[in-house]
Amino acid sequence: MIKIENLTKTFNTAGGEVHALTDITLNIEKGDIYGIIGMSGAGKSTLVRCINMLERPSEGKVIIDGSDLTTLNPSELRAMRRKVTMIFQSFNLLMQRTCLKNICFPLELSGVSKAEAKKRAMELLEIVGLPDKANAYPAQLSGGQMQRIAIARALATEPEVLLCDEATSALDPKTTQSILSLIKDINKRLGITVIIITHQMSVVEDICNRVAILDNGYVVEEGNVTEVFSNPKSEAAKRLVFPDGAETLLPELKGQRIFRVVYNGAVAASSPAITNMAIDLGVTANILGASTKAIGEKAFGSILLSIPADADFAKVKEYLSSQENIIVEEV
Repeated sequence: MIKIENLTKTFNTAGGEVHALTDITLNIEKGDIYGIIGMSGAGKSTLVRCINMLERPSEGKVIIDGSDLTTLNPSELRAMRRKVTMIFQSFNLLMQRTCLKNICFPLELSGVSKAEAKKRAMELLEIVGLPDKANAYPAQLSGGQMQRIAIARALATEPEVLLCDEATSALDPKTTQSILSLIKDINKRLGITVIIITHQMSVVEDICNRVAILDNGYVVEEGNVTEVFSNPKSEAAKRLVFPDGAETLLPELKGQRIFRVVYNGAVAASSPAITNMAIDLGVTANILGASTKAIGEKAFGSILLSIPADADFAKVKEYLSSQENIIVEEV
């Protein structure tokens, strides 16, 4: 549905050219909840603004349903933006308008009658769970409620794509979960393709089926969320997935081999693989660190281990890797 081909964005500044994005190529299928994640300055927000042409790419194409947005005239772009809507971290609601009138606003701009706009807005208030807030003003709402109104407004023109630029970054964890559940429900109920820009690993884990990892304006890794997060290959992905990696411990662990055991699924995560290894191979391991996480309906996690340098690491790796949903990599 969405194809980004060789997209580059360069800004001219007083200090010279800044390459925000370089040769980005992505395919996003209809119905995806697609995460784009990276640290601050990676180029995430610039990319999402290029997708709806709030920023013009310096090079490359953005193709939605076969139409190259870089070739559209202003009138055609306005029509496209009714199909590709956006929510932001700061909500961007009109503070002098009630919630109902905020949702009606894009419909009024599209020429929809007031009666029809009101009817549609009330339906959307039901969908986002705030039918009783029609006559409230944004200042009377919590952050989570304001984001729900912003989502309702974004849905007013019946879009095909919803862009979320750090949409939960200003919210507490509990409210974040409720907003992510709402977005997931909207994706299933309305069939809307969702693109989520975030720096939060938990957001991608909870809601996305595919992910691209940006680092310094480049896509360094892309694929199915479970595959990328269970076995990250790029350094940027490893920093995100395993922020407490073993590299800082290496100088203190002379005479040891350090490796990471990644559990890629609930069955593997519940298996006492390390204990079994000690019994079956006679190799004891020191646990340096551990973390677990849930992705969808499966449990995932990793354990950082060290074994004596003279132990048969090949046998250890073969033993652990032979068990279902376990990946072993030396750090």
